[in-house]
Amino acid sequence: MSIIVDPVQESSFEKPDRSQLWYRRLLANQQFLLLLVTIAIFVFFAFNRHVFASAGEFGNNVTNFCTLVLLGVGETYVIATGGIDLSVGSTVSLSGVVGAIAMEHLAMHSELLVLSVGTVVCIGIGILVGVVNSALIHYARLVPFVATLVTWGAGAGMCLVLTGGAPIGQNSGAIALTVPKIWIFSYPALIIIAITFVAGLFLHLSRFGRFTFAVGSNAFAARAVGINVKRQVTSVYVLSGALAGITGMFVYMRLGSGAPTAGTGQELIAIAAVVIGGARLTGGSARLSGTVIAAWMITIVSSGLIFMNVSPNYNQVAVALLIATAATAQALRKSARQSS
Repeated sequence: MSIIVDPVQESSFEKPDRSQLWYRRLLANQQFLLLLVTIAIFVFFAFNRHVFASAGEFGNNVTNFCTLVLLGVGETYVIATGGIDLSVGSTVSLSGVVGAIAMEHLAMHSELLVLSVGTVVCIGIGILVGVVNSALIHYARLVPFVATLVTWGAGAGMCLVLTGGAPIGQNSGAIALTVPKIWIFSYPALIIIAITFVAGLFLHLSRFGRFTFAVGSNAFAARAVGINVKRQVTSVYVLSGALAGITGMFVYMRLGSGAPTAGTGQELIAIAAVVIGGARLTGGSARLSGTVIAAWMITIVSSGLIFMNVSPNYNQVAVALLIATAATAQALRKSARQSS
């Protein structure tokens, strides 16, 4: 006796509904869910304080976002290798202070020359810190947490030594550059956004990015296939330091001076953005798009709480809750994959 199979049923059995699979993949995408939450938070604050959605306040948020996002980009690269960089906050301060000292000695020259030299100096300080971090990791055999904790403390101390605890190198002309010139964007903000975009392409589409993820996934296997792990890790820490140096210059232009505490606490917020964005602290997995969205979410949460007349001291509490939520979501997803 032959069995007659309905071709329609057979086709539906062999070929699952693609639209349903697409829908499930979208809901399982942490970056997409993070974007929805960020939009919901923005709408909430805008509904309660209409001025929060104004162009002027949006521009302020973009400026605050630019202060954070480059540090998040650098941390994304570092965390993708399985490391961590606690020194970026003090690097922001140190680069801004040293850059301010250099620019103060060129005060009689044109503003363009002064700021150009200051930018080069800030980047140079960041690169130097990255090199020191790498040397401590590879030659002093310190784990990244301890190595960057050492440079964090040294950088913060040097800032106080050089400045006596007070801002130096007053430059009101630098502040004018951070005023929006193209709609809500200033020229430095546009440069930072462009750097972030290029860094995202570089991480996910280049060989350097693939090597970075390979080192974070399994350094031994990466070394076995010919990747120079030491050079790769060094390059990543140097990149993180350079981006922190650029951030230091941007903060200098915002404040109009080199402040010894300008980057205080920024390293923890940058790491928070990377974790909330979906990166694994053990390395091998990170999405720069998630870091960018998380940095924007942290920015609007911090600004929104101020508009709601909540003490700024609660910002750290809010960031801690976001980190806990993101880490819990990662753990639940991992557990669900293992059980399936």
